[in-house]
Amino acid sequence: MRSSLATRPFSSLLGRLPSQCAVCRAWPSQPVCDACVARFAPPTPRCARCALPLPAGVTHCGECVRHPPPLDACLAACAYAWPWPGHIGEFKFQGQTGWARPFATLMRSAPWVEPALEACDLLLPMPLSTARLRERGFNQALALARRLAPRKTDATLLLRTRDTTAQSGLTRAERLRNLRGAFALEPLRAAEIEGRRIVLLDDVMTSGASLFAAAAVLRAAGAAHITGLVLARTDPPH
Repeated sequence: MRSSLATRPFSSLLGRLPSQCAVCRAWPSQPVCDACVARFAPPTPRCARCALPLPAGVTHCGECVRHPPPLDACLAACAYAWPWPGHIGEFKFQGQTGWARPFATLMRSAPWVEPALEACDLLLPMPLSTARLRERGFNQALALARRLAPRKTDATLLLRTRDTTAQSGLTRAERLRNLRGAFALEPLRAAEIEGRRIVLLDDVMTSGASLFAAAAVLRAAGAAHITGLVLARTDPPH
């Protein structure tokens, strides 16, 4: 009889077999060792509504004070900075789905993530367009959600209704306009959102336009509380 390990894609074994840390090359280790998580994903003061880094003691950035987004809270596990972009690219664009496990562990280690997952009724991964899903072969946000809270994950309630042009190079206002009407709820299930606590999950947050557009749909359907949760948040240049 063949070993069950031999029948699995190699990428699915990442996080199960002894290996080097992908960052510091320590051996034996998890794919990312605890020391590297502590060094490269330390707890960081961030805006409570959009997760931008802030000075200690400040809870909201100026933009969220002036124009509050439809998120009640936003949590980011790490900054989109070395060593994470390369490994996120392997996960997202090269089909190395085994990264879902260590990335989910990294997210769970961030402050307030565990309480948010425990308190929510539904964990909704950000949906991909049909063309993008066909191109990648999987939805990276769904892969993370299934590692974080499989029983609360629902991949069919929030829908991507159309593809959009590239967001790069657009202003915040242009990004929001570009995403208008890009998300919707499954019509026969829209009533399930009313009064529920939702965690909306994505892998990388740049301007927040995509998360905000999806959250606005959930808010309009009567969601009681919406938390954005991302693996990495791009930070403004210093």
